Amino acid sequence: MNVSRVDLNLLVYLDVLLQEQNVTRSAARLGITQPAMSNGLRRLRALFDDPLLIRTSEGMTPTERALELQPLVRDILTGVEQAIEPQQNFDPATARRVLRIMASDYAESTLIPGLLTRLAQEAPGITLDMLTPSDVRLEDVEQGKVDMLLNRFDEMPQSFHQRTVWHDDFMCLLSVDNSARKRFDLETYLECRHVWVSKTGMGASVGMDPLDSQRLGWVDEALKTIGKARRIAVFTRHYQVAALLAQQPDLVATLPSRLARLQADNARVEVMPPPFEIPQFELKMAWSPLLQNNPYHQWIRKLVLEVANTESD
Repeated sequence: MNVSRVDLNLLVYLDVLLQEQNVTRSAARLGITQPAMSNGLRRLRALFDDPLLIRTSEGMTPTERALELQPLVRDILTGVEQAIEPQQNFDPATARRVLRIMASDYAESTLIPGLLTRLAQEAPGITLDMLTPSDVRLEDVEQGKVDMLLNRFDEMPQSFHQRTVWHDDFMCLLSVDNSARKRFDLETYLECRHVWVSKTGMGASVGMDPLDSQRLGWVDEALKTIGKARRIAVFTRHYQVAALLAQQPDLVATLPSRLARLQADNARVEVMPPPFEIPQFELKMAWSPLLQNNPYHQWIRKLVLEVANTESD
């Protein structure tokens, strides 16, 4: 087939159709009429000699051929978008933008206050929109609808760009009324009741099981290596809630050090080192390849790393 005879706009139609799997929504997203979108789908079916999307009881379902085409078409369009994106100088002092960041409450509590201070000084027209992991799909990030992820990731699409923001270890929070403070060794630690905090990933999660050691995370994996297990009294997905629960006289919260130290001036709790070794973890920053060469985004990434280095001093 002679590619010069192919309407390359059809690739844009196919990319959106496979994302939305709905003709009406695809037409609205592209700013065209529904009949024009339907005509585009007919032309795509003729071009690839495949129905591409089939109406089923669950809606429009992509065929096997469509699923094969989807990453190829996305790569082609990504290259075109990067080629034609204007490389204008970015002036933070005059910028008027919304910066959308998905972050765990750990990153939001420890890094974002410093970032907000710097933005107020250098780019007062940038507004932060903080999203939780359950608010965001990887597709939103891939398409550049979300500027950045700040979290700890077990897995990430290979196309995404990543940088380590910082390393952190763990500390324990105990109420000043907790008798375990008097002799906080491993035996005492294991006798206590504990607050578990999720290592938050993307999307909604299912409930936890205290016996499912593979999903319990860093603290419990470290205990497992020495043949021990702690008694978990409560599961929470919020580090700040864990810090509040640690004020109860019979609970211990083992938290990232940067977060635990935010409670250093809290007279109701004491920050203590854990009585066993827990490996460090990384807070990472990840973003779409679509934004890699964007001058605004390059400035934001540099600012985040500068703030992280300041917080590490």
